[in-house]
Amino acid sequence: MPGFRGKSGGISLFPALVFPYNTRMPIHILPPEVASQIAAGEVVERPASVVKELVENALDAGARYIQIAIEGAGQRMIEIADDGSGIPAIELPLAIERHATSKLSRSEDLFSIRTLGFRGEALASIGSVSRMTLTSRPPDSEIGMRLRVEAGQVFPTQPVGAPVGTVVRVEDLFYNLPARLKFLKSDTTERRLIDNLVTRYALAYPMARFHLLQEGRPALQTSGGGDRREILVALYGAEVARPMLEVLYEEQGLSVSGFISPVSVTRAHRRDIFFFINGRPVQDSALSAALLKGYHSLLMVGRYPMAVLFVQMSPESVDVNVHPTKAEVRFREPDRIFSGVQNAVRRALLAHSPVPGLGDALRWTPGSSQSPFQRPIDPAWDMLDEPRPSFGQPGPAESAPAAPLQTTQPALPSGRMPLLRPIGQIANAYLVAEGPDGLYLIDQHAAHERVLFERFMALRQAGIPSQVLLQPVTVELPAGSTRLILDQLELLGQLGFQVESFGPGAFLVRAIPTLLAGSDPSAALRALVENFEEDETPLQAEQEARIIARVCKRAAVKAGKSLSPEEQRALLLELESCKSPRTCPHGRPTMIHLSVDLLERQFGRKGAR
Repeated sequence: MPGFRGKSGGISLFPALVFPYNTRMPIHILPPEVASQIAAGEVVERPASVVKELVENALDAGARYIQIAIEGAGQRMIEIADDGSGIPAIELPLAIERHATSKLSRSEDLFSIRTLGFRGEALASIGSVSRMTLTSRPPDSEIGMRLRVEAGQVFPTQPVGAPVGTVVRVEDLFYNLPARLKFLKSDTTERRLIDNLVTRYALAYPMARFHLLQEGRPALQTSGGGDRREILVALYGAEVARPMLEVLYEEQGLSVSGFISPVSVTRAHRRDIFFFINGRPVQDSALSAALLKGYHSLLMVGRYPMAVLFVQMSPESVDVNVHPTKAEVRFREPDRIFSGVQNAVRRALLAHSPVPGLGDALRWTPGSSQSPFQRPIDPAWDMLDEPRPSFGQPGPAESAPAAPLQTTQPALPSGRMPLLRPIGQIANAYLVAEGPDGLYLIDQHAAHERVLFERFMALRQAGIPSQVLLQPVTVELPAGSTRLILDQLELLGQLGFQVESFGPGAFLVRAIPTLLAGSDPSAALRALVENFEEDETPLQAEQEARIIARVCKRAAVKAGKSLSPEEQRALLLELESCKSPRTCPHGRPTMIHLSVDLLERQFGRKGAR
């Protein structure tokens, strides 16, 4: 119904014919409980929203230790205990009133926010959609006080014995809003969102100790020693966290610090890009664009870096009062922030890939006994926007302008893939083959992906055979990935993997599919959780196909591997037998066709049409 929030004055902008039923009712003030639930919908979207608000309150209270306990993926219980400054007994009933806060008092304060919370809506919103118990004791008090709220109804306070700090226990979230429960994701997804949220705050506040328990099991535990790289290991795992590049940049009151991934470590999504403005996690498309601009020309199309960046600036330079979730901000000087992030990223990348000097080893003059194309070229040139150095002057034949290369290639011949004769390999990445209708360039990695994928799919119905490893391989994964694997152990068994839990965050791989014999079991298991979103493909068949495609991508022969003539011939024969030989399982082309007609026109043997 338009205007249900009471903000449009009850005037419908739609003609009456759009609504054949009568929705007219007298204008009236909404009951307090209904208004509270509407307002709570802006702040409390899911269990992770509750955790966010309560963790921010704990940090604003100066907590050095924060313990988060989760049961039932946050729907059954969320409890957050801290050792902060606590709430005085006389202020406890006021703390759960809407718009009651200790963090600002004047409208001018909104333009200089120095705390994470300031709106005074969190506790009131949470209490209106759950059964909430608030226990707090300031350092100067000998006893604590406890206050209970159920669906917005407040019960009298009671004195209790309690340690210094605050404990907020939220039970039966959305019990009075069953429709809201239907919009929550699976338990695995909700737990993963909480994992990622707490880990981000632990990164932003490394001097505070965080202890996260999910269903009674430790999911994250930090030392509070201030080492952010230690927390990166919990977020990404040691193999990814170790090569992350440190960013340190300061200019005119702007500071950018944190970590970014080298160009060799990328993702197919943007979910591993995190920004913090003055310690506050934010979502800002301009900041993401600045990050990607710093990687300009260094990443493949469709690949994105991993980044955890902390931007510090004057509180007066940023407006955080944009949305009730406080996840969106506005900058007073957006161009300066954009340039600062871009420069910080670019400098960090170039610092770890220095520009090579143009020494004698890279110089060549006509008549030299060694061609420049026989000399090694430093790969760091690939890190720069500038063109590579020119070697010598072009000869008379080279100086003549060549006919422009036709960029739009003709479609591959219809029907099945033709028989190909291998000719050789280019850059240890592409196979050159001759067909009856021209030349074919084959991406060896994409082609092998297709071959492995169709083998897997053919064996799926009968059961994929396994090969037991002589020595089980131990694989350690971050908490979020651990839960994904635990939820899919049965499915992994159907795909030929034998995986079992081996302690917190660790697994034993005892067997892998026979088709992956010789592959790295650790890499195969990690491939199962990379870029995996369990809710995107609810159908079992689609889920299996996604997992198989991901494993095949990791197991396929990589670019840079030299293939013998026999291996080239075998790969082409297997590709010819595939049902869909022209694309890999992820949609990338496996081959480019250069017809004889195109070659003749490019060499001037046939006039352009």
